[in-house]
Amino acid sequence: MLIDAHNHLQDSRLDVHRDELLNQLNNINISAAIVNGTSEQDWALVQALAKLYPWVIPSYGIHPWEAHGRSIDWQNNLLNYLENQPNTLIGEIGLDKWIKDYNLEDQISVFETQLELAIDLNRPVTIHCLRAFGTLREILKSYSPLPIPFLLHSYSGPVEMVDSFTEMGAYFSLSGYFANPDKIQKLEVFKKVPQERLLIETDAPAMLPPENLQTNPLQSSQGMVVNSPANITSIYQWAATFCETEYELFASTIQRNFLRFIGRDLL
Repeated sequence: MLIDAHNHLQDSRLDVHRDELLNQLNNINISAAIVNGTSEQDWALVQALAKLYPWVIPSYGIHPWEAHGRSIDWQNNLLNYLENQPNTLIGEIGLDKWIKDYNLEDQISVFETQLELAIDLNRPVTIHCLRAFGTLREILKSYSPLPIPFLLHSYSGPVEMVDSFTEMGAYFSLSGYFANPDKIQKLEVFKKVPQERLLIETDAPAMLPPENLQTNPLQSSQGMVVNSPANITSIYQWAATFCETEYELFASTIQRNFLRFIGRDLL
């Protein structure tokens, strides 16, 4: 069973390829993919994909890059999506001090509102974090013990924080992006991640892996090479080798981890 713990199938960069992509994903027998909304503008697209493809697990949230554009009614809008679809997740939400002119105070307010909603509704949550891991850890500690699992997608934080995040219930998703030679230090951190907390993601169309893992190269309508969600097969193979685990055993472990993370069986 191939499971993509984090992607953005609704992204406009995939528009010209989406029908072809969905056929490819069906052909490789993908079992599940968490498709993450990032703003009120794309939640309906995520919902539409979930209605058409049973392996799409929708997730709705306000990404820190999109927090400034939220509407006055964003909380009610998010709640409506979540209450009408009881098997949805919350995400992609988080903190980001990498972007230019970030407003961390506003990001924290939006993040905590969504985290509290996840706790109230008992929904797993997917977290984006760049250069704000200390702040994130302190926030999560303030809710300790956290009653819901959370995914630190494409974890790029310090190795010293892996244990504390794990103790709080974190899962960590490994992206093929970390197979790029200049990301070797980030990749090494995953040797510290307990294998029972590991998930695999593409983050398509972002986080382009090296060429040897681009088994399904795509160009966006703007002519840029983008990451295909169908690269999940090669990313699994690479990750199993990195973890020094036989492929079928590795895939089985990831499947168990994923089912534990979402708290239910797949359809």
